[in-house]
Amino acid sequence: MFNKENFKYIVCYIILIAALVVLGLVNLAAGSVDISISDVFAAFSGEGGKSAYIITDIRLPRVFAALLLGGALSVAGFLLQTFFANPIAGPFVLGISSGAKLFVALTMIFLLQYGIQINSFGMITAAFCGSMAAMGIILLMSAKVKSMSILIICGIMIGYICTAVTDFIVTFAEDSNIVNLHYWSLGSFSGITWDNIKVISVIVLVCLVCSFLLSKPISAYQLGEGYAKSMGLNITVFRIELILLSSLMSALVAAFAGPVSFVGIAVPHLVKTLFKSSRPLIVIPGIFLGGGVFCLFADLIARVVFAPLELSISSVTAIMGAPIVIFIMLKERRKAG
Repeated sequence: MFNKENFKYIVCYIILIAALVVLGLVNLAAGSVDISISDVFAAFSGEGGKSAYIITDIRLPRVFAALLLGGALSVAGFLLQTFFANPIAGPFVLGISSGAKLFVALTMIFLLQYGIQINSFGMITAAFCGSMAAMGIILLMSAKVKSMSILIICGIMIGYICTAVTDFIVTFAEDSNIVNLHYWSLGSFSGITWDNIKVISVIVLVCLVCSFLLSKPISAYQLGEGYAKSMGLNITVFRIELILLSSLMSALVAAFAGPVSFVGIAVPHLVKTLFKSSRPLIVIPGIFLGGGVFCLFADLIARVVFAPLELSISSVTAIMGAPIVIFIMLKERRKAG
């Protein structure tokens, strides 16, 4: 039934979709080589010469990567916040992204020593194993540590340890392997191909549909574990589903873009504030779109501000996302006080 509340949600979705379209076009046009909007549209019709190649083969896959991976990371953050019942739980803060990064680095170095190039499946598998390893450590700690703030700090420490080990690996890798590995370890949406986009699209679509199907269980779980059990929810199975989905989406981002910080915390908070709702059925698609908007804007800044030099995407998202995380922490402290 159409009412004032539904109208508000429709307006919010229109805002997010409009922002995606505008930022997508700007990302296609702006860069070390500036291209007019008219040339961008001409490229889609098979015209434009050299600029058409830049748009369709270099920038367009990058735009899709920022949209899909940013959306996936944001939804992963929302699922982790649901699991831990904490607004600052996220793949990067809990060390999950760093664990994925470490395992990918180890796998890349090992295979490159034998002249073997790691494929998309290998990258995702290694990243997923790293994500699950970091998540496993967090879950073991959660059985011993009852304070959520202490658990978050433990996750941050795990992330630092994984990052330090990864840096050691990069430092002592062979010179021929260091450049690609070091560039990947900083975080970037560059170098994404259409073959990568096909793999990313399939995995993200499956994870997004599964997350959306969990909307009702998440709604029940948000009202308390006791209430969820009374509604017939199998808590153990539900938690496993949250862990697997969030770890797979975090692993996907780490495999193709390296570490991307604070997106998984900041975007769910911003979207829930925009919609003035935390209902999963409403906010999960919005969080996915919001993650795409956030990462497209961050990628634009990374490419354009110091062009032709490019900033790491993680540095830009940290600058954008860290103040939001600080605001969330202060807000939660005021509630507690």
